[in-house]
Amino acid sequence: MKDEWKDKLTPEQYHVLREKGTELPFSGALLNNKGEGVYRCAACHTPLFSSKTKFDSGSGWPSFWDSVDESKVNLIPDNSLGMERTEVQCANCGGHLGHLFNDGPTATGQRYCINSLSLDFEEKK
Repeated sequence: MKDEWKDKLTPEQYHVLREKGTELPFSGALLNNKGEGVYRCAACHTPLFSSKTKFDSGSGWPSFWDSVDESKVNLIPDNSLGMERTEVQCANCGGHLGHLFNDGPTATGQRYCINSLSLDFEEKK
């Protein structure tokens, strides 16, 4: 399966989605995207986030206060780098998307901090 992912993804996407890497803050193509639509997993195209829940967190990565459906993402404890965080993975393909923090601005209190490289945007028609 590793070779299939390498054939399907760019080296940068592969690093984020399959090796749990991250893109540099403020470098992602979708950070300032204001279009209406759905953000899908760049690996398997599963719908993950809606533009309706996207907000500017100032963190340097696209941020969302909720997923389109809790069954679309897996939340995994991540104690790497000496921090207690929650990793966000695509529930369909297991791709690393980013992390979830409990400092969001809405009633959910959540901030899904997601790498642009792990997402494709499908604009509403």
